[in-house]
Amino acid sequence: MDEAPVKRAGLYTAKGFVLSLAIFCALGLACWFGYVQIFTKGLERLPAKVCGGAVDRELAVRVLPSARSAEDGARRRGSGERFTFSCRVVTSDEASLQGRVQVRPFSATEWLANYEKSTGDQTIIRTSAGEVEALAQYDKEYATGAIYVRCTPRGAPSYNDSEESAIVVESEVYVPEGGEATGAELAQPMTDIAYQLARHAYGMAGCEEAREFPAELPRFRS
Repeated sequence: MDEAPVKRAGLYTAKGFVLSLAIFCALGLACWFGYVQIFTKGLERLPAKVCGGAVDRELAVRVLPSARSAEDGARRRGSGERFTFSCRVVTSDEASLQGRVQVRPFSATEWLANYEKSTGDQTIIRTSAGEVEALAQYDKEYATGAIYVRCTPRGAPSYNDSEESAIVVESEVYVPEGGEATGAELAQPMTDIAYQLARHAYGMAGCEEAREFPAELPRFRS
């Protein structure tokens, strides 16, 4: 006669276990989602364009490790031959992305030679689009993106007519030990960042040459 109550008790116990398991899983999922949103989505909460509106946020996300918070800023100084533009994205874990734009009295040959002299154990890869020269310099842990675009600043002294000048850009990333992407993985996005900085700063620098920039540079060959 006690068999039915025993069966019901067992049924209730099984239902209670399933319900408890479902609640536990839901709480675990909520905690995980909260952790991801609070502690790893700092870069995603930045504006869609960082570095004063110059660079796509997604490029910063590609080169910097996830972090609880992040901030960015940009600064413009001078004009003509003294024009500079710099920007920085910094995370709460002290990883940083930096870019610097300058007008310099370089020919493309001189610009490239400066990198080739400092190669050491690093690899240099190059690409170009019209008169825009681009390169990445990297080793197993480090990568720099660089851009050269011919630019004659408005109001440049006439005695400089025979001297080439250009917008030169360099982007660098610092990631504390244990970061996500390194070396060759960073070469393309770091160069894309430098290119977006060049496009943004070209008009600000007041270059005399009218120039149409392609949407992106040709990809580096593997």
